[in-house]
Amino acid sequence: MLSTLKFRFHQRRHQLLWGFVILILATTLQQLKPLLTYTPYDYPFSPPNKTDITGQLEQELAFHKNRIRQTPADGLSQAALASTYLKLARATGDANWYLLAEQSAQQSLQKLPFNNQGAQLVQAKVAEARHDFDQAILLANQILTTQPYSEQAQSILITAHLGKGNLAEAKVTADALVQQIPTLGSLTLRGLVHVAQGQDAAAKQDFVAALKAEEPQEAGSSAWTRTLMGRFYASRGDSQTARQLYQEALEILPRYPLALVQMANLDTRQGHYRSARKRYSQVFTSQDYANVWDHVALQGMAQVASLQGNRPEAQRLWQQAEDQFRQHQDLDTFGHRRALAQLLLVRGNNTDLSEALELMEADVEGRQDAETLDTYAWTLMRLGRWQEAQQALQKVINQGTRHAVIFYRAGLIEQHLGNESAAKKYFESAQATDPTFSERDRQIWGLSL
Repeated sequence: MLSTLKFRFHQRRHQLLWGFVILILATTLQQLKPLLTYTPYDYPFSPPNKTDITGQLEQELAFHKNRIRQTPADGLSQAALASTYLKLARATGDANWYLLAEQSAQQSLQKLPFNNQGAQLVQAKVAEARHDFDQAILLANQILTTQPYSEQAQSILITAHLGKGNLAEAKVTADALVQQIPTLGSLTLRGLVHVAQGQDAAAKQDFVAALKAEEPQEAGSSAWTRTLMGRFYASRGDSQTARQLYQEALEILPRYPLALVQMANLDTRQGHYRSARKRYSQVFTSQDYANVWDHVALQGMAQVASLQGNRPEAQRLWQQAEDQFRQHQDLDTFGHRRALAQLLLVRGNNTDLSEALELMEADVEGRQDAETLDTYAWTLMRLGRWQEAQQALQKVINQGTRHAVIFYRAGLIEQHLGNESAAKKYFESAQATDPTFSERDRQIWGLSL
């Protein structure tokens, strides 16, 4: 009897000890969980706002219109209406909202010619949307003469200089803005400047700081920042982090076109064609008007069909995208010459090359960012103008830009010109920049010659 009691006592003690050990292990693992699931931008994610942005803006639109009916001479109410039109343009991708924003801004300045920063900002942002960067810079500097600390005017300067390929000027303004006010927007913009300069570590640091600085009401900006971060990580071969960032952006804004397109691009690169088509199909918002993202989705779906070997379906979708460009002049008005040229190039019809060249020659007059110069070089390669293509890419490379597509295209150019040593270095740089860069990527960007 005594031996039985001792056995039960020891058994019970062992159970208690094991329970205590398990409790300690569980607590330790819970404490270690953040480290075990660490991502390069680790932070506590909570969607800032999952409300219907478009619905809110339509209510805002009705409010300002009612104010204008009550006080028709009020220039500030007209400027607020212009600003809301601009927000709708960015939220929906409908170019008609940009036109209404510009008209309302002009009407506002007629009513209130002086001290009307709101209307001036709308004009500058519409110019930026048109990729008329010189006009955007001019208008932004006019605002800064009276409002030297305007965050929005300085932001326009940064993006406009990035569009023109003036990275040094963009960096100076970005540094000043971050020092003045380190917000989600300013830090993201400086991160983009660092990306353009090939400074990956600095870019990551700014992106992380941007997310830490976000505010609950910044739904649109929060989704924008995450999408741009995702695009950066995808370009460096970190598809897992990129996908997580895109997903978070879509949790904030479920139909956010930029995030949908980037997620679809990633799916296409990885061969997940069904998922890519699904993402692209979610971009289409209305049959009543042309969304500036519709042609992007159509081209993406055409690319998927082409990669699957369904050339007739790809041609049909490319033609549908082209028809949008031809039928809706506002799409071209808002700086989509490069997108049309890319469509003509990837479709592969030699009869399209003269128009592609015409489009890109017009585009590079005002826009010389990395993608524009790469598309210009792509056009020149197709035409057999190899030395000019080499010159087009050299400016981008000299500025420090690191992108696998650009490096690989530069390698092909050097190879064709007989510079095997230089070609090998560029091919190695492409793979070092993005270790996942594959034959499928080369097909997508016209690099499989």
